[in-house]
Amino acid sequence: MHIGPVRTCVGCRLRAVDAELLRVVLVAGVLVPDPGRRRPGRGAWLHPDPECLRVAERRRAFPRALRVPGPLDVAAVREHLEQRLGT
Repeated sequence: MHIGPVRTCVGCRLRAVDAELLRVVLVAGVLVPDPGRRRPGRGAWLHPDPECLRVAERRRAFPRALRVPGPLDVAAVREHLEQRLGT
């Protein structure tokens, strides 16, 4: 039985099947959600949970995971999560 690749959430650091996580990529210096998992480049994985996003921001996990310098704008990811959760 094949369940898919296992990835680690950059927020809570728990491992999960990639289908349970949201892939996030860097586009022109801005983090954007990649729910279809088709955008090119290195991706970071995140539970679709605002708390995991907050923890990842606090830990400065996105620049490390994506191997880029400096802070990154997470507004597009936050907006995606809010729309998905209907808040």
